[in-house]
Amino acid sequence: MQQGSRLSWSDLQSLARRKPAASAAAADGRRLAKALSVPHLTAIGVGSTIGAGIYVLVGTVAHDHAGPALTLSFLIAGIAAALSALCYAELSCRFPSAGSAYHYSYICIGESVAWLIGWALILEYTIGGSSVARGISPNLALFFGGQDKLPFFLAQVHVKWLDTPVDPCAAILVLIVTALLCLGIKESSLVEGVITIANVAIMLFVICAGGWLGFQNGWPGYDVPKGYFPNGAGGVFSGSATLFFAYIGFDAVASTAEEVKNPQRDLPWGMGLTLSMCCFLYMMVSAVIVGLVPYYAMDPDTP
Repeated sequence: MQQGSRLSWSDLQSLARRKPAASAAAADGRRLAKALSVPHLTAIGVGSTIGAGIYVLVGTVAHDHAGPALTLSFLIAGIAAALSALCYAELSCRFPSAGSAYHYSYICIGESVAWLIGWALILEYTIGGSSVARGISPNLALFFGGQDKLPFFLAQVHVKWLDTPVDPCAAILVLIVTALLCLGIKESSLVEGVITIANVAIMLFVICAGGWLGFQNGWPGYDVPKGYFPNGAGGVFSGSATLFFAYIGFDAVASTAEEVKNPQRDLPWGMGLTLSMCCFLYMMVSAVIVGLVPYYAMDPDTP
């Protein structure tokens, strides 16, 4: 082996090299503009969190795991997410700089762990974005009368050698969002705000209209043969583990730490309000949906 290809002790030490906490500023001392307050952080957090989780996971978890106890599964997942959010809030207050978990691990542990966490974050958002995009296809098919009646350029194609379907509709949505992000932060944040308002309005409509229907019909979804816990406590906890995915996105608040006016005060409030609002909306929507339709009769893809 040549001398130049051998690993030295300094190379191994570099794996544990930590980033100085004061290195967040640029070399010339300039930083991102501090323009965000608690309402901005809450809007960003809610917009990043509420998505396909409430539109798709509700049907899957109710049908396969929790049954009528879906609301309790959402509560348990929300508590777990809140504990994680408190850790994010503590670290973002101590190191108010962009970078989220990658930045914190680089400062506290070292470069090698930060490298792993950085790739884990990429994987997290890749899976999250693809699942959100995948969730639009079965719902869009309802407007055409079913999956078989979608236009050919939106219909799923089954690839035999991969033994999995390819969803062009999801791919088109990803490309549209990518193009939107390339336009700039102002344009993408404006669209995110509009979509967030629409999301919350839809959920409030489901809560109000569905609640009225439930009281009119006597909540048939709760009058099922196996009771409130059809799969026992194991089904509730299994459902909560799956539903934790619905809360992914609150960490986007931590990534804006460098742009917050008062991070020590505003970041904990922003994360706390984000998770409180999302958990409340999730629980109310799930309570209405599983009360209107028995869990075993629910469509897992379009609840």
